[in-house]
Amino acid sequence: MKKSPLILSLLATLFMVAACTETVNSTVQTADGRTVVAKTYRINKNGESRVQYRMLDAVNALRGAKGVPDLVLNAQLNAAAATHSRDMAIQNRPWHFGSDGSSPLDRGKRVGYPGIVRGENISETFETELETLAAWMAEEGTRSVLVDPEAVDMGFSFVQESNGKLWWTLVTGGPGVPQEVSPFAEFVPVNRPKTIETPEAPEPVVGDS
Repeated sequence: MKKSPLILSLLATLFMVAACTETVNSTVQTADGRTVVAKTYRINKNGESRVQYRMLDAVNALRGAKGVPDLVLNAQLNAAAATHSRDMAIQNRPWHFGSDGSSPLDRGKRVGYPGIVRGENISETFETELETLAAWMAEEGTRSVLVDPEAVDMGFSFVQESNGKLWWTLVTGGPGVPQEVSPFAEFVPVNRPKTIETPEAPEPVVGDS
């Protein structure tokens, strides 16, 4: 899909801003025994809110370029995103199912989100939130989550491991009645009993990088 010059300009700006974010020097030993200094993006304990709003502002800038309304940061979706980031880190696997088989819709309902989860983007990376956003914008599936005109709320969170690896989760939501049964019910992990049928309902868009 061909991107407009404005979108390309915004993406370039995101990369430049990301390059100016928090980094620390870490010593890394190479395979041949040499010790080198590498820069690692680190988020301090008080940095979560700053990271969330930086991502929100960047997403809304991209949405504005597409002519769709801004998203609002939602505490319940933030909680759902935080839960899934922790779970992915524990599973050591970037995917949309929780270790208990929960889907994005399940997690939205569990935290009491009054609407429906419309999409979820995930990433396992050492890149900053803005570099990750640029990667999501480069792929059709993850881009569609970010610029969905029906979405009104956003949740964003992460877990960072001691080695600097980040597990990012971005969730979008919009008006609607939370569903009793997840459309993901048929796609259950191994060893989880399949006891319910998939309802006839639109599935949220999910993406990863």
